[in-house]
Amino acid sequence: MGMSARERPGDDLEENHEINVTPFIDVMLVLLIIFMVAAPLSTVDVPVDLPGSNATPAERAPEPIYVTMQKDLTLSLASETIDRDGLGAKLDSLTNGDRNQRIYLRADEAVAYGKLMAVMNLLRRAGYLRVALVGIEGAPTEADPAQP
Repeated sequence: MGMSARERPGDDLEENHEINVTPFIDVMLVLLIIFMVAAPLSTVDVPVDLPGSNATPAERAPEPIYVTMQKDLTLSLASETIDRDGLGAKLDSLTNGDRNQRIYLRADEAVAYGKLMAVMNLLRRAGYLRVALVGIEGAPTEADPAQP
């Protein structure tokens, strides 16, 4: 008179057709933590001398606007020497207030990087965010220490 679990009347177990996503979520959270820890480690702050570029230059505007910074840190715009305070107003008159126009910034190689960044900040404060740096086109020079 032995009965097995299958033969009990009215004691049938219902089948569950739902997928248990808890292990999937656990794995995804572990992967998220791994990537959050590994991402900052993949960026390295190493001082480097950047080499010259021989990439194909981008197309210029028909009448490009050049801001030039000479060795003595004076600024020129359209072959006219200007003071730093008047840079924004002069650019507005040349571009007719179009602040989406690209401004080409060129500087003497003796100008310190910080001084160049100060001029870029002046351009940003004036509302000109599209600034292109101008360099000599062609192969890097022999004085470039990054080249073999």
